[in-house]
Amino acid sequence: MIHVKVFTFSPVQENTYVLYNDAGKAIIIDPGCYTSAEQETLKNFIKDTQLEPIQLLNTHCHLDHVFGNDWVHSTYGLELYIHPNEEKVLAFAPKSGETYGLPFINYSGPLHFLQHGESVFLEEDEFKIRLAPGHSPGSICFYHENQGFVIGGDVLFYQSIGRTDIPYGDSETLLNSIREQLFTLPDETVVYAGHGRPTKIGHEKESNPFLQ
Repeated sequence: MIHVKVFTFSPVQENTYVLYNDAGKAIIIDPGCYTSAEQETLKNFIKDTQLEPIQLLNTHCHLDHVFGNDWVHSTYGLELYIHPNEEKVLAFAPKSGETYGLPFINYSGPLHFLQHGESVFLEEDEFKIRLAPGHSPGSICFYHENQGFVIGGDVLFYQSIGRTDIPYGDSETLLNSIREQLFTLPDETVVYAGHGRPTKIGHEKESNPFLQ
């Protein structure tokens, strides 16, 4: 069974996810820990729960989702997995951080690329990759079919959607991504978003004002 732990980090209030199984293996997705105190919070949870992080993933590479990449890399020796279209977004993140008064050390280690239709595994548990651009050019979602949830990044929120008034953003592309990659999932699928509370596919089909 996969357990989902969420931390809300940084002034941007970004959701960082630790997914782990009963054997204590873990995946860290979008580490947004910005301060040393937030890093310690994440580190203490991993230590206290006796977890072994084995993979570092980004749904996309906007600054608030990558603040902690370098720290995770140096602390746990993990290399970063992203969609190839996010490499330019990752490279731009420090400049974006300066613009918002949030300087940080960017990840500079090896990159590994994930493609739509591939999967990542936490031992026997499979997460299917769905490419959902629009908020960012290489936004990917990680869908765990067996337990009925998806780690969606900033694609779809509770009664909202990701911003598109940013570099590489495109509203029509985002809406198409939601309809084709998320709304094709079962209605009971839980969406763990990059900000805010979780939601369900069925609820967003019925109530999301951007998709009516």
